[in-house]
Amino acid sequence: MFYSKKYILDNGLNLICIKKDSKLISINVAIRVGALLEDKSERGISHFVEHMIFKGTKKRNNEDINSDIEKLGGEYNAYTGYDRTVYTFTGLKEEIECIIEIFSDMLQNSIFSSKEIKKEKEVILSEIRTAKDDIEDFSYQKAYYAAFDKSPLKYDTIGTEDIVNKFTRNEILSFYKKYYIPNNCNIVVASDYEPYYIYKLIKEHFGKWERKEIKKNNILMERNIPGCNYSYKKDIEQSTIIYIFTFNNLNKNQELALRILNHKLGESNNSILFKELREKRGLAYDVYTSLDLSKHVKTMCIYTAVSEENIEKTINIINNCIDKIKKKEIVFDNSTIDIMKKVLKTATAFTLEDCEDIANYVLYQSINNENIYEFIEDNKALNYIESNHIYEIANLVLNNPTIHILKRKE
Repeated sequence: MFYSKKYILDNGLNLICIKKDSKLISINVAIRVGALLEDKSERGISHFVEHMIFKGTKKRNNEDINSDIEKLGGEYNAYTGYDRTVYTFTGLKEEIECIIEIFSDMLQNSIFSSKEIKKEKEVILSEIRTAKDDIEDFSYQKAYYAAFDKSPLKYDTIGTEDIVNKFTRNEILSFYKKYYIPNNCNIVVASDYEPYYIYKLIKEHFGKWERKEIKKNNILMERNIPGCNYSYKKDIEQSTIIYIFTFNNLNKNQELALRILNHKLGESNNSILFKELREKRGLAYDVYTSLDLSKHVKTMCIYTAVSEENIEKTINIINNCIDKIKKKEIVFDNSTIDIMKKVLKTATAFTLEDCEDIANYVLYQSINNENIYEFIEDNKALNYIESNHIYEIANLVLNNPTIHILKRKE
């Protein structure tokens, strides 16, 4: 358990302070914008702005920014997701004021020089090309492109070469000015400091940030398009198979049952698919499932890579496993369910023990307007999950997948 205190600054900035016994501090600064809010002509612009935030302010050039952060001795990073762009730092607690000052300068005073934009455009184009060389990344890009019609989930967060190439300084700066405002910002700080002390530091460095009105695009929620799709790529040794399922409007208990199902189906080395595809038949090395419960995403995926001659056999095995679960032919007895409950509770315990993990968790909850103590209710609710709940959720979710197959191009 941890103590928390929430503050809202006069300019609308949301701050959550986590009081935790630790010699470290972890700070997450999130701007509530990502790929889901981009127009067609803006695909990848949130990610571009994330890069540019490190490329110079009114008082620091890009070398100064990286040098000043490195001097603090901690770990720093940034990432762009579907609904947020996040800047993180974890380091010694005595560096708290320094990193808050640096982040406040970066977020409020970036200058977006034409010279740096030109250089960073080449870096991002290289990143896009590199993703094409990663077979797993490439497969997911193709699978999501096939799975959706108009949803932004169709596109990768880093954008496409043709669109990124066309970005102008005015377009990038306009996007930054629209979304990088205090009333569109969440900050989470996990530390041993009293929350009011953190609040005063944040107010000192972020309090004069000017609030602005903001109008966001409506986010389109779309079901995946059922069917089997093929892509081809030269010089690959194995074919990949991806299933994508979407689900909306599940309640919290149903999502808990889905987390248990996901774990048992493919999230562990003792999972159903791992045992069937790898242990019993030796068809695949990589096989796993993944689940994204984010507010505007709600997807479950199955991934594996096999030799081309085993594609049909692998798909039949996956389909057979899903059918057996739905027909209750694969038994989820009490001991199996108890193990899966314990796994989820253990994962929660790990999160609560780690300063960085707890900051990430609280940020995720706050961005989605969820209770940051939801894990307490989840742990209680887990005690009431039974096998029939898992079978019910399997029949609700594991239907009409988008299947994507990547094969060698001759």
